[in-house]
Amino acid sequence: MKKIFMMAIALLVVGSVSAQRRYYGRSTRRTTVTRVQTRPYNSFYEPKIGFTGGVNFANTVSAYNSNYSTSNLTGFNAGIIFDLPILYPLSFAPEVLYSQKGHATYTNNGNFTQRTNFIDVPLLAKFKVGPIFNIYVGPQFSYLLNTTNTYDNGFVVTNQQYYENAHPIDRSILAGVAGVGFDLGRNVELRGRYTYDFTKTDYAANTYVPPFRNQVWQIGLGFKF
Repeated sequence: MKKIFMMAIALLVVGSVSAQRRYYGRSTRRTTVTRVQTRPYNSFYEPKIGFTGGVNFANTVSAYNSNYSTSNLTGFNAGIIFDLPILYPLSFAPEVLYSQKGHATYTNNGNFTQRTNFIDVPLLAKFKVGPIFNIYVGPQFSYLLNTTNTYDNGFVVTNQQYYENAHPIDRSILAGVAGVGFDLGRNVELRGRYTYDFTKTDYAANTYVPPFRNQVWQIGLGFKF
């Protein structure tokens, strides 16, 4: 009887160990499958909205003289950005920005700066190249808000500000944009781009609308959610 009892206990122990092995083996396999199925979250197809801010390094080229050049004038840009996926790796990325442009001219007779403030609406195609690298290209429509001229001859500083009263078409400018972006995280992007006006700002020879084409280098950060 005692031998039978001991044999029964031994069988129970062996059966228990075997069951545990089968249980944990299944658990391990399930865990392995779960790990295989759990991949990094892909948020490409989620529409996003956010905001951006950065620095402008602007100058102008003459609409009439290809040899004309000016010095850079530093300003800022800020506004709302969108990211609307179409089909990987292409997205539509429109923006609405307040952007400071203009130029500076330094002569022996004094220094002249012209600050022009615009509402820019870039309508960009965004191409995702690799995990963190993006390329932007597309047209931009700009609307001139006002112009401030400053002249400094070393003794007197003169400021003149003009709120444009020309026809809205005369203050509207078509430009082109090309740039790149680097994703610093899921919601943050380092952005750099170049914009160049296709049409001159003095479309109808208005007195206070400068007859130049703006070119602007921009760098900043975008935050999308």
